[in-house]
Amino acid sequence: MLDQKLTQLKTIFAEMERALIAYSGGVDSTLVAKIAYDVLGDRALAVTAQSPSLLPEELEDACIQAATIGIPHEVIQTHEMDNPNYTSNPINRCYFCKSELHDTLKPLALQRGYPYVVDGVNADDLGDYRPGIQAAKERGARSPLAEVGITKAEVRQLSKELGLPWWDKPAQPCLSSRFPYGEEITVGKLQRVGRAEIYLRKLGLKNLRVRSEGDTARIELPPEEIKEFVLTTDLPTLVSAFQEFGFIYVTLDLEGYRSGKLNQVLTQNLMLSGHP
Repeated sequence: MLDQKLTQLKTIFAEMERALIAYSGGVDSTLVAKIAYDVLGDRALAVTAQSPSLLPEELEDACIQAATIGIPHEVIQTHEMDNPNYTSNPINRCYFCKSELHDTLKPLALQRGYPYVVDGVNADDLGDYRPGIQAAKERGARSPLAEVGITKAEVRQLSKELGLPWWDKPAQPCLSSRFPYGEEITVGKLQRVGRAEIYLRKLGLKNLRVRSEGDTARIELPPEEIKEFVLTTDLPTLVSAFQEFGFIYVTLDLEGYRSGKLNQVLTQNLMLSGHP
C-alpha cells in the first residue's frame, strides 16, 4: 500500500517536470524534497524561508539535510513580522504567515521557470485547524503527500525506508505557535522562547514546547518524562536561565505535551456557543 503511494508521488513529480519545494527542514517537507530530487534531479529546488519565527538551529538542520539529499537549496527572507494581521496573533495567524511565504515563493518560482510550488502538507494536517493550508491553496501550491493520502506516520515510515536519518525528527512548528491567540507576537518574545527551547534540548530533551503566556513560560514535556525531569533537573538553575531569557515565571504543564494544544480553546469556544 505504501509502495503504491510512493509510486504515485513519483508520478506526480514526473508530470510536473520542474518544481520548487517550500522546504522547512521538517520531516514532511524533507521527504517531499527527497522524492522530488530523486525524480527531477536539478530540476527540483528547495527553498527555506528565514524569519524570526524559525530557530537558527532549524535553519542549520535544513541546510544540512538538503546537502545530504543533494537537492539545490536556497534561503530567502520573509517578512510576516511586518504585517499587523500576523503579529496581533488572531486565530487565523497562520493564514497570514503562509500568505507571505507563498506570495514570496510563487513569483520566485515563475521567474526561475518552475511551474509548481509544492509543500509538505500531509493527510493528517487536513484534519486539524490549519488556516495556512487555505492560503497556500489560494496561491496555487500543491501538497503531494496529502494528494495521495500519506499520513504523518507514513511520512516517518517512508523516510526511514529511504534511509533518511532524520525520519524520527520531532515536529517543530514555527515559534509563533507557542503563544495563545490574541497575545501580540514580537521578535523579542520569539527569541526568548527559542532560547528556552534550545536550553531544554541541550539537556537531552527532544519532544517539548515552551509556551509563552505574558511573562510566564510553561514547559510541556511528554507525560512519561515529567517525573524524571523534575527529579533529575537542576530546577533553580533552569529557572534562573529562563529569567535571564526574559521570563519572570517558569511553570510545568502537568498534562504534558500535546501537539496543537493551544487550538483547544477554539474547540471550547465552539462548544460554549452551541456549535458541534
